[in-house]
Amino acid sequence: MKMARAKSEQVATALEKEILSGSLGYGDRLQSESELVQRFSVSRNTVRKGLEQLSSRGLITTRVGIGSFVTFDGKAIDSTNGWSKALANAGANAKTQTLRLEVIDDRELAAELDIANPAFIAVDRVRSNAADGHAISVERSRLPLLPELEGLPLKGLHEGSLDQTLRQAGLVPDHGEEWVDIELLSAEDAAILDCAPGTPFLRTRRLTRTADGRPVEYVTSLLNPAHFALHLEF
Repeated sequence: MKMARAKSEQVATALEKEILSGSLGYGDRLQSESELVQRFSVSRNTVRKGLEQLSSRGLITTRVGIGSFVTFDGKAIDSTNGWSKALANAGANAKTQTLRLEVIDDRELAAELDIANPAFIAVDRVRSNAADGHAISVERSRLPLLPELEGLPLKGLHEGSLDQTLRQAGLVPDHGEEWVDIELLSAEDAAILDCAPGTPFLRTRRLTRTADGRPVEYVTSLLNPAHFALHLEF
């Protein structure tokens, strides 16, 4: 405990110097927690304790209630328990087809996630409207090949759900980050989604981690903007 407090104080002191020197001005955003974790080589909990110290000194403020989430036909999607259940709760009668479930080598992603093993389990899925069969999204998940998941390509997803599979393996996401932009469909994705190549789709990239910071899932989703949108609250 004493060591953890000392490290959090080091984080707070370093950031305090930047604030008081003017390197960080009024209204400037601090680096994200993930960036501070990497910068100071400490745990996320240590970073949070350091930020709490700065807040108690009146040097930073936290704006509560800022957030963004994806909606389906205007209804918020809570993906805490998986997208299948989230879409069903939003009124979408969607069916899911697994396109790919295999081990791959992705050194570029391993470097981006700062993990040594470049082996990942690729889980690609397409979701379609059950009423007319029209595809509404494509999701490509990459799971670090951990011991808990080694048999996944042979056994398949538990009850067809990636979320349930991860939870059954004890890999419960604790926190994460998400990026949203627009992507023009490639010929391959356009064929899957039954759209013309170059059609703009909403793209989300989501990284979730365990409480101790281990990557659980990196998923890239292409979402049909006729149904999906990004909602921001502030």
